[in-house]
Amino acid sequence: MGEYIKDIRELIGSRPFIIVGSTIIVMNNKKEILFQHRSDTKEWGLPGGAMEIGESLEETAERELFEETGLQAKSLKFIDILSGKNLYFKFPNGDEVYNVICVFLAQDSSGELAMNDGESLDLKYFSIKELPSRLDERAKLIIEKHFI
Repeated sequence: MGEYIKDIRELIGSRPFIIVGSTIIVMNNKKEILFQHRSDTKEWGLPGGAMEIGESLEETAERELFEETGLQAKSLKFIDILSGKNLYFKFPNGDEVYNVICVFLAQDSSGELAMNDGESLDLKYFSIKELPSRLDERAKLIIEKHFI
């Protein structure tokens, strides 16, 4: 969790607030999608996270991609912006958020998969036909909207 989010949480506690962030879809040469087994929810989700003060959405995507996966993308292709009541999320610790998510597709990603930030239990590619059983609702929404 970034400093901005921590500062806001100190002021408002666990009450809901709007978080803007980026999610990155990484596909390998087999057209499998990279998922992150999240340490906080124990669900599989897509790499991504909240914007920090002064960042653009693209910079957020680049930073989160590297922090959570060890990968870098040659470029990012804008896919969608998602928001609304269906993007409400309650974390296991009770913190509530309404997400505004900018979705990007990583193009020509390189590097070695690495869990650099403590937010992952595992990183693994899955085919669209064999997605993990405990899939994060936000990831499910993105995959169903754009890949199924």
